[in-house]
Formats: sequence, C-alpha cells, structure tokens
Amino acid sequence: MLSGNLLWVLTGAILLGVAAGLNGTFAFLQKQSLVGDAAAHAALPGIALAYLIFEKKDLPILMIGAAITAALSVYMIQWIVNHSKLKADAAIGLILSVFFGIGIVLITIVNQSGTGNQSGLNDFIFGKAATMAKSDLIWLSGSAILIILMCLLFFKEWKLMIFDPIFAKGIGLPVERLRTLLTALTVLTIVTGIQAVGVILMAAMLIIPAAAARFWSSHLGIILVTSAFFGALSGALGTMISSIRTGLSTGPIIVLVAAALFLISYFLAPTRGLLSKIRKKRSFKRQRIAQEVTSNE
Repeated sequence: MLSGNLLWVLTGAILLGVAAGLNGTFAFLQKQSLVGDAAAHAALPGIALAYLIFEKKDLPILMIGAAITAALSVYMIQWIVNHSKLKADAAIGLILSVFFGIGIVLITIVNQSGTGNQSGLNDFIFGKAATMAKSDLIWLSGSAILIILMCLLFFKEWKLMIFDPIFAKGIGLPVERLRTLLTALTVLTIVTGIQAVGVILMAAMLIIPAAAARFWSSHLGIILVTSAFFGALSGALGTMISSIRTGLSTGPIIVLVAAALFLISYFLAPTRGLLSKIRKKRSFKRQRIAQEVTSNE
C-alpha cells in the first residue's frame, strides 16, 4: 500500500520521466544533448545564489535562479562557438566545468553559513525526490505537464525543423525561433527535474530514454512514445527502489534503471539491436555459402 506522500512522489517522477523523454528526443535528434548536460550543471550556481540572496529554500525562487544560470550557459556556449575558433564540444566542456565549479564553491559557502547545513541544497546535486514537500511536487507535476503539452503542440514544426530545415524555412516556419523555443523548453525540463534527479544526472534523463528508444524504431512518433515510456518507467522504478532504503539518493537509482533499459534496447531491439544484427549477419553468411555451393554444382 503506497503512502500519500510516496504516491505524490511517484506521480511527479512519472510525469518528469515523460516530459524528459519527449523533450530529450527532440534535443537528441537535433544533437543538442550535451548542451542540456552543460545547462544542467550550470543550474547549480543559480540555486546557490538564489538561496544566498533570499536566505530561504523556496522552490520557485531557487528554480528561477537555476533557469537564469542555465539559460546563460547555453547563450555563452553559442557565443563562444560563433565568436571564436573553439568548436561546440570544447565550448560545452569549458562552460560546464566553470559553472559547476562555481556552483560547488557557492554550495560550500552556503553550508558554512549559519543555517546552511539545514538548507538541503546538497540534495540538488544528486537528487532526493523522497524528501520533496507536497507543494514542491505539485509545482514539478504542473511544470512537467506544461512541457508535455508543448512537445505535443509543436510536434510537426520541430519534426520539420530537425529533419528538413530548408523545407521548413521555405514554407515560412520561423526555424530560429523554433530552435530557441526548444532550447528554452530543454532548460525548463532540466530546472523541473533537478531536485528529483540532481544537476549531475538530470542530463541523463534527457539522453538515455531517447537513445534507448532510437533502437526500436525509425519513426519519430514511435520514438517519442517509446522514449516517454522509458522515462516514465525509469522515474517510477527509481523512486520505488530509493524509497525502500532511507538515505538512498533518487537520482542515481533512476539513471541506473534508465541505463538498464538502454542495455536491454541495445541487445534485444528487434531490428536495430545487437542480437538482431548478429542473426542477420549469420543468415546472410548462410545464404552466401548456399549460393556458392549451388553455383559450384
């Protein structure tokens, strides 16, 4: 029998998994997954600064701080790529490490302050959904529902933008604005999930379900549904497992479940899985041998 609070946590984790699976698929196909990783790490200094300024752990205020620094990191990555000879991977690595380093320093300052040890900001590093208040979970669920609705609303536009941007521009779609909107939604997804999963591992919730779903189909609609399912299942199982033992961080467990689903997909997917490819290669070899034997006769 699930307790009332655990039921709220479970619902929030499932909605977060669906939101991350949907939004992560678009980011993954647009090859923006690592930008999401940088934004997730860059959210930490925003959380710490918001706490230092307002001196209270009010989730909406902390999330606004996280969104500002996460969005700033994405802008700085684009600025570096456009105004220097550094490529995107180098710019992402630079911004990720600098922002995360600043965040760790600020968290240390918070912990050394008068009420810092009771602030609970360390939970944002690895996530701890089980300790979230009901009001926090309501905010998380509402934000996740908004992300899901936005992904469904702009499905056709983002599909065209990703697979045929020239045609999208030709029919008058504002491609750059659509890219900006997708990036903003990615930042919102990260900000929504960092208390449950943590800033270090939130990017995994964007990448792993989408990467696992890619093994099962080539059709975007099926990939989106599969990714959302994997995200929801990871959130649900990770939350249930972490609730069994007190003190077990939720984020790492959710990511481990997602990684297990990825491995299952990698090996067992019917068309793109490793075992399927091995069977096809063996079948092809047998056919070639049979053809050679027939030709020799």
